Amino acid sequence: MIYSSELIKGTLKTIVLKLLSTHTKMYGYEITQKVKELTLDKIQITEGALYPTLHALESEGLVTTETEYIGKRMRKYYSISPAGTVKTNEKVTEFADFLNTMTFLLDIKTTTA
Repeated sequence: MIYSSELIKGTLKTIVLKLLSTHTKMYGYEITQKVKELTLDKIQITEGALYPTLHALESEGLVTTETEYIGKRMRKYYSISPAGTVKTNEKVTEFADFLNTMTFLLDIKTTTA
């Protein structure tokens, strides 16, 4: 099952920041593939969703960019900034609290395998 874009939209900044916090630098396609791999294809981020998010994070000072030429092609790498590290911790904590609230609100019973 692939999660709906509606669910992913509200968590995309958190996903990208958390991923960048555990990698030195990543380029856009690499981010999409890593998320896909880590979630066993349940979350598939489109370029149309990713790049506006990356640009917003950059304008907020949460990520920095670096351009490298690979042959004749230019590749833009994204890295987390110190402010981004702080924001990542805030967003992950906020999301964990949100998850707990939704679990309670929707009366979801957790099961252990």
